[in-house]
Amino acid sequence: MLSEEKATRLHHDIEDYLQEKSKIKTGLERQIEIDLRRQEILSFFQASEADWHDYKWQLKNRITDTDTLSKLLPMTQAQTEAVIEVGNKYRYAISPYYLSLVDINDPDCPIRRQSIPVIEELDPAGVTDPMDEEGSSPVPGVTRRYPDRLIIKVTNQCGMYCRFCQRRRLIGEHDVHVDSQRLDNAVAYIRDNPEIRDVLLTGGDALMLSDKSIDDLLTKLRSIEHVEIIRIGTRTPVTLPQRITPELTAVLRKHHPVYVNTHFNSPAEISEESKQACELLADAGIPLGNQMVLLNGVNNKPFVVRKLNQNLLRIRVKPYYIFHPKSVKGTSHFWCSIEEGLEIMESLRGYTSGMAIPTYIVNGTGGLGKTPLLPNYLLYIGKDKAVFRNWEGQIFEIENKRRN
Repeated sequence: MLSEEKATRLHHDIEDYLQEKSKIKTGLERQIEIDLRRQEILSFFQASEADWHDYKWQLKNRITDTDTLSKLLPMTQAQTEAVIEVGNKYRYAISPYYLSLVDINDPDCPIRRQSIPVIEELDPAGVTDPMDEEGSSPVPGVTRRYPDRLIIKVTNQCGMYCRFCQRRRLIGEHDVHVDSQRLDNAVAYIRDNPEIRDVLLTGGDALMLSDKSIDDLLTKLRSIEHVEIIRIGTRTPVTLPQRITPELTAVLRKHHPVYVNTHFNSPAEISEESKQACELLADAGIPLGNQMVLLNGVNNKPFVVRKLNQNLLRIRVKPYYIFHPKSVKGTSHFWCSIEEGLEIMESLRGYTSGMAIPTYIVNGTGGLGKTPLLPNYLLYIGKDKAVFRNWEGQIFEIENKRRN
């Protein structure tokens, strides 16, 4: 029967992924190893389980020096020297939690690649501000590129300083929250521009502010009638999940509609603790989206992204964007080709549910905005018909007639 033939073909279409996906480990699948590493790190710091689950303890004990890092992570002499040399130019800080995710037996571990400085960061290629955020700032701390929305950068602090960060120019040597006067000026700008209906709080990481500071800022924004939605950009569910507390979610739910976009780049980042953090946010009625950055050596393989996105849905996070890597100075070892991004998109459509398919975005240089990319499914369009190919490469056409 034809239906049996089709079922056989569909099974064949996905067989290669089924064979490979078990080799792509999520943090949940490595949870026993992660728990053992947590115990080793706690022992080193002479800390308790209660300490571990306190985000303030995690922040206070971020690893920021080579001596501590070398005691907690096996490194060669060359790797140690690279961390020292790069650290003299670009700040690094790794939460004990995120360090516990590193697979010390895998030299290509995607967690390690995102968190540990390497000598390639000294490559001079790229620019410090490829998005021209400075040139898109009507008032200090605000970036505006679109008619109805803008960004407020509220801090330079993060739970971990990712090695691919587009704002590494802002990290500096010390953690600094934006002062209240600058925030008030940003709120005043929004109040004076009634077309602004969507405000994104970012940084650094917006959830590095205290609960009270977040509550105060959201209250001020909610007092502006034309602000319809508030978004928060944060990587804390990934790098510092202890920050997502019942107290924080109680603050956020007071100001709905609030949306949170987080930033998982690898299945290895989906652990029991990050899962709990996302579920706590979702249970508070906060829609969660994921903005993955396409990173060489981390996720530039189709099956890795498929497994990541499928597992994100299991923890109630909707894959939202895949960002093509920006040409930030110090990140050239992460850069990928557009063809790689399109290959990933091609491998998702039809092979997994639409819920697991984000939009692939290239950011226009100099602040020209987000431009979506798709594989070419439209082959021809004329006044009477349009010709397409589907996800399996089959050709079909539809009528393209307008009503009189």
